[in-house]
Amino acid sequence: MPITQPERKRHKSLSQSLAESIAADIKSGKLKAGEKLATESAIMEMYDVSRTVVREAISHLRAEGLVKTQHGIGTFIQEPPAQTISFQHQAIITMRDVLDILELRISLETEAAWLAASRRSEEQMTAISEAFAAIKTSKSSQESVSADQRFHQLIAQATGNPYFVNILSNLGGELIPRARLNSAELNHEATESYLLRVNNEHEDICSAILRKDSEGARAAMRTHLSNSRERLREAEQRIQQALTQNT
Repeated sequence: MPITQPERKRHKSLSQSLAESIAADIKSGKLKAGEKLATESAIMEMYDVSRTVVREAISHLRAEGLVKTQHGIGTFIQEPPAQTISFQHQAIITMRDVLDILELRISLETEAAWLAASRRSEEQMTAISEAFAAIKTSKSSQESVSADQRFHQLIAQATGNPYFVNILSNLGGELIPRARLNSAELNHEATESYLLRVNNEHEDICSAILRKDSEGARAAMRTHLSNSRERLREAEQRIQQALTQNT
């Protein structure tokens, strides 16, 4: 049953689609806990995809806690995690809500970056680099937010800890500040200038993970998220001052 999508640009979608297909079989009980997953070659033939796609899909499944690989033996199905952490997205509507979420992300993602730098595989690094490249070349706000979300989620996956993935997945792309608010406008910056600053921050994170520099990755992630928080905090203060003057 081939997954038919255009080459190269949709490469990440192939691995995601494959991971989702296998995950659905696990959650439905078609694939049961303790069973051995088919070999890479068998999965390649079954879904008509490359070995790289299969390995990335299995990496996604490991990060979600759905499979466990025993080197030299194979990959085995695990019981799906029973609990997930849920956020009421409809309740997150104000700038203060976004600031509060950024504080949570600072405490969470700085450690995720540290772990990712020490644990990431070459395939995961390639995916992180591709996500960063997509951020830089995005032609619309929606594309930029989607690539930004994927960048942070791939870092979480590279920790090998499914709970990082679970929390960030539930936060969702809409909680990236510029998905909810026009950050450049709020900060009285030209959009190009604002995006350049944010892209430089992402580049620092990506480069540190590439070097396997855990402390550098932690510092770069803290700088990025702290800067996002401060940019919004300053904007919030300006808005409050304007409202006070008009009353």
